[in-house]
Amino acid sequence: MGERRFFIFGAGYSGKAFARANTHHAPVSGTTRAPEKFATLRSAGIEPLQFDGALSPELGDALLKTTHLIVSVAPDEAGDPVLNAAGDALKEKMPALEWIGYLSTVGVYGDHGGAWVDETSACRPVSKRSVMRVAAEQEWLRLGREIGKPVAVLRLSGIFGPGRNALANLEEGTARRLVKPAQVFNRIHCDDIAGALWHLAGGNLGGIFNVTDDEPAPPQDVVAYAAGLMGVEPPPEIPFETAQLSPMARSFYGENKRVANKAIKAAGYRFRFPNYRVALDRMWAEGNWRDGAPRSPMRR
Repeated sequence: MGERRFFIFGAGYSGKAFARANTHHAPVSGTTRAPEKFATLRSAGIEPLQFDGALSPELGDALLKTTHLIVSVAPDEAGDPVLNAAGDALKEKMPALEWIGYLSTVGVYGDHGGAWVDETSACRPVSKRSVMRVAAEQEWLRLGREIGKPVAVLRLSGIFGPGRNALANLEEGTARRLVKPAQVFNRIHCDDIAGALWHLAGGNLGGIFNVTDDEPAPPQDVVAYAAGLMGVEPPPEIPFETAQLSPMARSFYGENKRVANKAIKAAGYRFRFPNYRVALDRMWAEGNWRDGAPRSPMRR
């Protein structure tokens, strides 16, 4: 087997976490819409390329050598931007391709009234963006069947990690404790997204996988736990009915489910952060909860 070469369409928060976990020193390229983000991608270990919805010669050259493709670009009304721009290239001009990973969302399940769901559960998407996700998942799985390559669909829950967590929100004064009775959410630390991707890519494993923690929990409990670690008073509880929320935030609270993760565990992956307490404890102890750079945890 030759050298593995990774290409990430949409090298954002999760893509950079994947590249930082590159202990194999495999070449990783990735796209952004904005050239001003090139330096940030390079610092994460990604060779940057611009993708604005069209397949440039530079992108075509990179795809030609790619063995493992990761797609982290959201679909829109016109469909999946990567398939629309590069679908033919994926079929005809990627001779080295071995595996595709598609980052999706547990939002595809919609609302299950707080019940448990797994990969066999019905997708009942509520929001328009989740309806588009279901369609995009199906397109990628169909492409995999057409070209005879494994496609792993990773359904992610609420992503957090350095710079995106309750500790940082408390320090910035943006943390709120919204209380909606019986509401729970799952979460996933970005390092476990990276770990799951490396694990699945390493075995060229395909299928649908819920990449999510073990413990769906009320969001206000997470904020209270973080406040306890910081030794600060948690913000007051706000009844959901009286809260001022954006339409997108309100739509998240319109879906309530507990997401099981047996498939990724059955594939051999073990979570570094099985629940929010382990993750917050680790980030607080290591002092990397602001932006990934370890510092004194008591800079107040």
